[in-house]
Amino acid sequence: MKKSLVLMRHGETVFNKRKRLQGWVDLPLTALGKEPAKYSAAWIRALGFEIDHAFCSTSERASDTLKLVTSPSYERKKGLKEWNFGKLDGEPEYLNPPLDQYDAFFRGNGGEVRQELIDCMNETLTEIMNRKDVQNALVVSHGAAIRNFQRFWCPDDRKLIPGRLYTCAVLVFEYNTGDQRFTLQEVYNPNYQGMTSSPAAG
Repeated sequence: MKKSLVLMRHGETVFNKRKRLQGWVDLPLTALGKEPAKYSAAWIRALGFEIDHAFCSTSERASDTLKLVTSPSYERKKGLKEWNFGKLDGEPEYLNPPLDQYDAFFRGNGGEVRQELIDCMNETLTEIMNRKDVQNALVVSHGAAIRNFQRFWCPDDRKLIPGRLYTCAVLVFEYNTGDQRFTLQEVYNPNYQGMTSSPAAG
């Protein structure tokens, strides 16, 4: 059986605006962070299928974004949280090391390694999509969590996501319950300069 996972990044927060690392630390959405959610909601409604279940991480920036997109009840899941950056949470983004040094850097500062984040997202999203009552799920999570999940299932992502993944971006995956695999289908990546999009169909 094939199902649909609509995976959305939360709206902009104060730390996003100030270019600070934001993992388990939580801040409210900015006014600009709320506006693109309306465009993402419209794009989701135009997908051609009805969302029957909604989920988000336990961070308020995720649940606040979800409330701007859909009205049904939703479930908060700790397994959808952002990367745990340890003591570096809230520090400037320029402190980030090269990508191949992330694991040692964040683990050395009390955070988690990339594989722990991927395993957590995979376990949580697979559990959600294997529920018998779930056919089309909307999930609001976080930038690094979504990016690492997406790159695990679709390493060659340049056609669908040629650049950065903006806040309020939406990724649509097909989930096959037989082999329990996720396949990236479409991407809506809003641009704050005019709220235009750069969608691409796979």
